[in-house]
Amino acid sequence: MNKTKRTIYFVSGWIMVALGFVGALLPVMPTTIFLILAAWCFGRSSPRFEKWLLEHPVFGPTLVNWRKHGAIPVRIKWIACSGMAFGYASFYYFARPSPLLAGFIALFFIASATYVLSRPSV
Repeated sequence: MNKTKRTIYFVSGWIMVALGFVGALLPVMPTTIFLILAAWCFGRSSPRFEKWLLEHPVFGPTLVNWRKHGAIPVRIKWIACSGMAFGYASFYYFARPSPLLAGFIALFFIASATYVLSRPSV
């Protein structure tokens, strides 16, 4: 892989880490998906930072479980589905979407929740 691609992956990895840590502090933003993406980016650009992320005392076990088994802890499933429900309710209340748009967004959230719930639990 050339140096430009590695640099793009490296910078993208740090952007994902920053978004993940913001998500850890704000209840309306996800954390895990950004850290999964960060680990993926670091896997293509910096083994050192990939190792750091996978060995992180708080986030590492979830990332390792995802990599090895595609597994999501039950607590995280509950938080993710609750967040999606809250996000949809907020969208519906504040945006006052057309029925078509509301239905499309509802289907997106239902599909996302179905995927989360279908993953193995740890």
